[in-house]
Amino acid sequence: MADATLDASGLQCPLPVLRANRALRPLDAGDQLTVIATDPSAPEDFRQFCRQTGHVLVSSTRAAGVFTIVVRKTAPGV
Repeated sequence: MADATLDASGLQCPLPVLRANRALRPLDAGDQLTVIATDPSAPEDFRQFCRQTGHVLVSSTRAAGVFTIVVRKTAPGV
């Protein structure tokens, strides 16, 4: 399993989700992408993204205005 990290700090909606979607493409099913974001709407944006794509929102935490969001890629068609 390979994990990846995407620093989306300073980017506003919808860019963190769009860049995360692109970063997930080369990953295998079961791999996790950690996204660092500062956009206050990022947690809800990623909840919606995971609902729509079938990926799993593993965690979403906030510390000092920085969100750390972990998404697990699912198999295509799941």
